[in-house]
Amino acid sequence: MQWRRTAGTVLLAGALLALAGPTGQPAGLTAGPTGRTASTATAAAPADGPDPIDFAVVVDQSASLAEKDLARETEAAALLSQGEISERSRAAVIGFGSSEKPGQSPVREVCPLTVADAAGRQRLSDCVPQLNRRDAARMGPGTDFPAALRQAVSRLTEDARPNTPKVVFLLTDGRLDVGDSPEYGTDKANRQANGQKRLNEELARARAASVQIWPLGFGSEIDRAALTAMAEGGHRGSCADIPEATPKMRVVGTSAEIDKALQETFAAARCARIAHGTVGKPPADLSVTIPPIATDGSLTVGKHDPKVRVTYYDPAGRKVPTRGEFDGSTFEVSGQDGPVEALRVKNPMPGRWRIHIEAPEGHRDREVAVRAIWQGRLRSAVTLDPASPRAGEDAVVEVRMQTRRGVVITDPAQLQGVTVAAELTGGGFAPVTVRLADDGRAPDRTAGDVRFTGKLTVPASATGDLQLTARMSAPGVTSDRRPLHARTTQGTPAVTAGLTVDRVTVHPGATVRATLDVTNNDSVPHTLRLALADQTAGSDLRITPATVTAEPGRSTRTDVTVTVGPGTPVGELGGRIEVVDPGDDGRVLDSTFLDVLVEAPPTWWDRWAWAVVAGAVAALLVGAFAGIRLAARRRRRDLAGVVLELVREGRVLDTLTIRPGQSGGGEYLFTVEEVRGAAPTLRRARTGAVSAHRLRRTGGGELLLRPHRGRESAVRPGQPAALEECELIVRDGRRTSRGVPSGTPTRPRGSGAASDTGGSGGWRERLVRRPTRSGASGRDRSRTPRPDRHGSDGPPSGPSRSDPAGPAAPRPEQHTTTNNWDPNF
Repeated sequence: MQWRRTAGTVLLAGALLALAGPTGQPAGLTAGPTGRTASTATAAAPADGPDPIDFAVVVDQSASLAEKDLARETEAAALLSQGEISERSRAAVIGFGSSEKPGQSPVREVCPLTVADAAGRQRLSDCVPQLNRRDAARMGPGTDFPAALRQAVSRLTEDARPNTPKVVFLLTDGRLDVGDSPEYGTDKANRQANGQKRLNEELARARAASVQIWPLGFGSEIDRAALTAMAEGGHRGSCADIPEATPKMRVVGTSAEIDKALQETFAAARCARIAHGTVGKPPADLSVTIPPIATDGSLTVGKHDPKVRVTYYDPAGRKVPTRGEFDGSTFEVSGQDGPVEALRVKNPMPGRWRIHIEAPEGHRDREVAVRAIWQGRLRSAVTLDPASPRAGEDAVVEVRMQTRRGVVITDPAQLQGVTVAAELTGGGFAPVTVRLADDGRAPDRTAGDVRFTGKLTVPASATGDLQLTARMSAPGVTSDRRPLHARTTQGTPAVTAGLTVDRVTVHPGATVRATLDVTNNDSVPHTLRLALADQTAGSDLRITPATVTAEPGRSTRTDVTVTVGPGTPVGELGGRIEVVDPGDDGRVLDSTFLDVLVEAPPTWWDRWAWAVVAGAVAALLVGAFAGIRLAARRRRRDLAGVVLELVREGRVLDTLTIRPGQSGGGEYLFTVEEVRGAAPTLRRARTGAVSAHRLRRTGGGELLLRPHRGRESAVRPGQPAALEECELIVRDGRRTSRGVPSGTPTRPRGSGAASDTGGSGGWRERLVRRPTRSGASGRDRSRTPRPDRHGSDGPPSGPSRSDPAGPAAPRPEQHTTTNNWDPNF
């Protein structure tokens, strides 16, 4: 189900972007290749777009209101008149006080009942501000609720439209006050009592005329009981079978909270939802979020000051027009020169909208608030099984919800809190209502698949035509209530049919298999047609064969193919397939939903990703192997730790240790420097030095020495090699010579003295210069170890053959320096 939810969310968002066009008739049951089915030819097709309402905003203008409170009420009234989402709704705005002397009237109709289309909303924007102007000569200071409700109910019931909700929104800061109104009696006490009786009468009149009353009070002088009685005294019906849509009173602390509370009340009354956005002072960027399921909405900007200028940007960051169509949406702005501005959007792009506000100097001190009122209007696709039931027979009803263009909703989160019911009507019986559920309990097949299922019994008295209508109720979501037409079967049906469609995932251009089983109990053949209904807009479907002939007295099975054309949009296919018998007045023998998910055709990457990944892995493995080999080769060639000893006549004149990073590419350059009066020394040479000697190690680990002006030749660790007027001994801790560790001092060929420098694997002490007793420089041999005759390091046990005098014998002065690192390099 995960792929269904993901695809459904994406497709629903895409469909809402693509839905556009003027108000009109939604597509009914579209004809397949075989033409329109007879059962849908007379199907009702209600107008597209949100259902309209007729409403009146009744505003308290009594003397108890401060000027700022009256201004807040005026702006709240403007928010309702500008934020209405249906262009077929009508709105009136009425102010009220009392009538206490000649020339006064308790009510003032500042805006007559006006259609809330583009021109009408502009007229409402112009007339609502008149509420701010109170005239004590024409209106008294009291609070005449009965007169206010009488005026509103009269306007809403004039030229009333059937099935259009009628709502009164009453704003007040107080309680009934007609004690100084002569029309209610001769003294104050009688007037108040008579005023309450008159109020009850007006509430009964509103209830009889199906007018809802939604009171909104603010301040500390509110009579909560009176407001509750007004909400409960009017019409108790609602736009949906949900508690939020039932009239109720509401009280807020101050007038500053009126605009938000009134918009929330308005949304509940007309089965819409409200999204609260951000607040800020100009210049600023505000925002509000519209959900994917919204099909109609209005962005309201409470700017207070007409000097504030507003620019709208969709979730893609594009500036949208204030009028006209853009990228599948239709826009219409109103109230730009008033305190409240609104942008009505049909098929809004879901996501976070940005609203930029600007204002000239001196007009930036008021906070601007942004909100969105929206509604999702969905189509219901209904199946009845059996498609033509007998009187008294049980039948299963299944409903799927689709957008205006037939895109199926598969994400249950989009319909959270929804209740679905189906009503069966027809000749010979009272309407039958059944509650539909998506809980996985029989007859529902799978919980959470957004298919609502229920079982009903066709009344035994049913005769002839049947009409099945689905009703959906949810906060902010309504259904179109299009009926499904069917007929009862009398006796044994002449022809029965069963159609099954494979539940598969395909690409555009592919085919879907279906099976049609038909039994013809008649004595004559019947030619049946296969028709498509409630298809997704843009679907390119073709049924083969389009007709099937059922031979008399036989049962046949036919393989049916549904071709998904290349232009079919991705997503779950909406609608259903019907099997129709034209010879029986177009009776629908069977109907089934298309359980087919259309996915985008595979891209080059989709087809060859495995090969690319496999190649990349192979390349990585080869690269890793090569890298390991190269690293090992570099390690083998590295000369770090190798010690060079410069020897003359068996004496070590100088040593030089090659440190890490000094033997790039496995080679090391050095020179032998001689300073007059001093012993030769070893120095590291820079790259490119002309007189440098080169020591390098091959990939196989062999050491090669190329003296300056000489040929390169192999060098064995621990064995001397001629170098200028001296010899060079290379000590390599990783190599051995003739089974002797490379760190073992060896006796130079033809010399009578042993090396006194130990290797990395043994021990040695540096030769140091120290003064002799005579003051001459000499070498202290008392601490110098010598190799034994087997070549092992350690303290000598007796005189050496190369030094018969023993360790105490005096020797000529010798200069030996140890130079492991030259700071100049």
